[in-house]
Amino acid sequence: MDSALDRLDAASFLRFWQHFDKDDKGYIEGKKMDNFFKHMLQKLGMKTDEITEDIMRRMRDRFVSPYDPTADRNVPIEELAAMMLPEEENFLLLFRRETPLDNSVEFMRIWRNYDTDSSGYISANELKGFLQDLFLQHQKSITPEKLEEYTETMMKMFDKNRDDRLDLNDMARILALNENFLLKFKTDACSLEDRKRDFEKIFAHYDVSKTGALEGPEVDGFVKDMMELVKPSISGMELDKFRKALMGHCDINRDGKIQKNELALCLGLKFS
Repeated sequence: MDSALDRLDAASFLRFWQHFDKDDKGYIEGKKMDNFFKHMLQKLGMKTDEITEDIMRRMRDRFVSPYDPTADRNVPIEELAAMMLPEEENFLLLFRRETPLDNSVEFMRIWRNYDTDSSGYISANELKGFLQDLFLQHQKSITPEKLEEYTETMMKMFDKNRDDRLDLNDMARILALNENFLLKFKTDACSLEDRKRDFEKIFAHYDVSKTGALEGPEVDGFVKDMMELVKPSISGMELDKFRKALMGHCDINRDGKIQKNELALCLGLKFS
């Protein structure tokens, strides 16, 4: 049990939680906690026959009973996360719930506003502006004191070499998406029609502006997700290098955008 829980992080905890709290109430009923624990342990690698009643009792005693000996009340996410996650992962979990991201394009649009010189870094002061805009985008108010607290906490957690700046990988971890959108699609054993259908879904996902062409952060978001399929951790400089190569290969008419038909050709598809 403990070895499985050692693999628990903010992203996986939130995913498991949302499986049971589909309405985002912020709590799970006490009577459903056994199902939550079983689901979590299975997803973390334990086999069904290994999850015994004794293990379930230990989970309840460890994570529910300290607050409620009868184990029949609603269990808030903040309470459970504080007990199950390390301090750093617990902070990330709560922050992500306040500022959910649905698309890599959204992440890259905000990032580009602050990494204006494409260095792949933003300073502590720029981070504060980054966070403020993020809360405004999600129509949530934040006090100057709370903004300062978030900024200082994030710099302390992620600025490992103490150079007073964060890179693209740091921010990608802080503002993690639920899943790389491209992971939804198979790249082999597909018919041409299947590939065309998948391409339509992929292009529509990144063409946030609905113009029929990818540009600016839309290209960035697509490049980020593509690179992460083969390399989980990428730097801002690596992203810019691959972006330049992709534009050079796909932007046939040299208008600074990737038209739908241009991307299709780059991916080996032809539309009649």
